[in-house]
Amino acid sequence: MYLMTMKVSMKSLALCSFLMLLLATVVAAVHRDDTSYPRIAEAERLQNLSSYNSSMVERSKEIEALNEKAVQDPDEVVSLVEMSIRNNTDRRKLGYLSCGTGNPIDDCWRCDPNWHRNRKRLADCGIGFGRNAIGGREGRFYVVTDHRDDDPVNPEPGTLRHAVIQTAPLWIVFKRDMVIQLKQELIMNSFKTIDARGVNVHIANGACLTLQFITNVIIHGLHIHDCKPTGNAMVRSSPSHYGWRTKADGDAISIFGSSHIWIDHNSLSNCADGLVDAVMGSTAITISNNHFAHHNEVMLLGHSDSYVRDKMMQVTIAYNHFGKGLIQRMPRCRHGYFHVVNNDYTHWEMYAIGGSAAPTINSQGNRYLAPANPFAKEVTKRVDTDESKWHGWNWRSEGDLLLNGAYFTPSGAGASSGYAKASSLGAKSSSMVAAITANAGVLKCRRGHQC
Repeated sequence: MYLMTMKVSMKSLALCSFLMLLLATVVAAVHRDDTSYPRIAEAERLQNLSSYNSSMVERSKEIEALNEKAVQDPDEVVSLVEMSIRNNTDRRKLGYLSCGTGNPIDDCWRCDPNWHRNRKRLADCGIGFGRNAIGGREGRFYVVTDHRDDDPVNPEPGTLRHAVIQTAPLWIVFKRDMVIQLKQELIMNSFKTIDARGVNVHIANGACLTLQFITNVIIHGLHIHDCKPTGNAMVRSSPSHYGWRTKADGDAISIFGSSHIWIDHNSLSNCADGLVDAVMGSTAITISNNHFAHHNEVMLLGHSDSYVRDKMMQVTIAYNHFGKGLIQRMPRCRHGYFHVVNNDYTHWEMYAIGGSAAPTINSQGNRYLAPANPFAKEVTKRVDTDESKWHGWNWRSEGDLLLNGAYFTPSGAGASSGYAKASSLGAKSSSMVAAITANAGVLKCRRGHQC
């Protein structure tokens, strides 16, 4: 009887071992067959599977560390707004000179003729929901000397790709003017600043930037244009990991499941898909002082109407110039909370601000100049939604300047408490928008002179 029990136990153990081996084989096969997943499904899989990196334990610790400063609850951001405004005021009293432009970001650093020696001061000048993005402030400088992108799996030291994939915080600068034509999407790592002040750097005619499940990134001073769909290739995302990437859409800047992101003083145009897209629960984002031109679907904030994780999304869109050749989505929002403040809208062909899935949109102190087309005067568009549903959405216009017949269709409660989650800084008068946005886009900075 004892021997029979032993035999049964050994058979059971063997069967369990076989099943575990079979399961591991299936998982490994699924991990290899990335081409069967669409881009969004692939991103979700990478977020949820610990096999994304070579070691499950190391990846778990890495994710925990990266998310340490991530926003979990929109109320957390709301509670910090007043403190941040006070801190911004205090900074200006503590030796931060003011250039008097009325643009609080620029006044924080631009009038310093030694800005090139004090580059990291920029990280203290953020505003809005992404104001706590420190980028690579705590790390060393990395100088990009090589414009090439010959090998996306084994990038050469001195290239932009080699810089952005590093694990340590880095403040990335450029030795000279350059045009970087990326073979595959540039997958960034956390705690990085790309700072192109003082040189003329174009990322163009190839792949562009991807921020996927990372935190604390600042992107400043880049020309990003003519981005193309790429993919179905191996791409490195860190010193210890590379993997198969399915087809990318061709966005200028694509943000997946990331937090504490600040995109400032860039010039973006003419890409295959969006200029800035933020999806998959991304939050704590500021998009400021940029110049957008010659593009159809400018900015998508929120993955889909059914993707409810985007309810935590909070994005500040401030001091940007939406210029020539734009058609729609400035931005197009879903679910979350969006503060659109002191922007200059001089061109659109269909609409400026759109949304679905009940986003909260707080439009303050913007200048909206409607096109000549009498059928395109409305600033707002509720996408594929009946009025019976959207009449309760919280969309308001406060202090906006509406020109050439432009009109904003508000909805919901004009003083709803929900607007607290869509408020990230104090709006200035719309009469100041021209001055505030006069230098939107890439700045012409020279060492030894005010930028």
